[in-house]
Amino acid sequence: MRHWLRQNRGFLVFMLLLGLFRSAVADWNPIPSGSMHPNILEGDVVLVNRLAYDLKLPLTERVLMHLGDPQRGDIVTFTSPRDGVRLIKRIVAVPGDRIAMHDKQLVINGQRASYVAVAPPAGGAALDAPWQAQPYLEQLAGNQRTIQWLPGVLARDNFQALTVPEGQYLMLGDNRDNSADSRYIGLVPRPLLTGKAVRLLLSVDILGAWWPRWERFGQALG
Repeated sequence: MRHWLRQNRGFLVFMLLLGLFRSAVADWNPIPSGSMHPNILEGDVVLVNRLAYDLKLPLTERVLMHLGDPQRGDIVTFTSPRDGVRLIKRIVAVPGDRIAMHDKQLVINGQRASYVAVAPPAGGAALDAPWQAQPYLEQLAGNQRTIQWLPGVLARDNFQALTVPEGQYLMLGDNRDNSADSRYIGLVPRPLLTGKAVRLLLSVDILGAWWPRWERFGQALG
């Protein structure tokens, strides 16, 4: 055993440093589901900045220092408060916001979101088969992003107005009719946030022939 450790100490040190880096500074996560269509697809690998909000003790969830505050519109990875699964969603409401959803449309602090239909991306329909996704440009509270609805799919399209408590966040997937988000798992406490997803590292068509999607490599998220 000692001989093996001496022979492989360089590799073991590298793996230890890599683990510390991924747990405290930056991480990369493959995307297995379509809850963030049309902006993040199955087969994308996202770069997550773990220092965007908090400095944590490596290999733990203990917060050593707050470095920044999550903002509306940020795409974040976090641990589900319901079952501990790692998820990626968009922050739609921050502490102090009054938010409601009426027939799919969001209302924040008395301001109703506007929705403008846009053309579906080329090849996007197959990702949400058998439904024909309809993307919209959603503008709300100084933010805009492309979201989509799946006509004919039953989802939680309404919830009563609530005020987001201090230290918690309301998350929604951009694929509003196919996302296990705060409508189902509840609000997300800040300590469960992992970091901010900032960029696509690479992308592979895992639903097709596994060809690289070169046009998505390095694409910024927003």
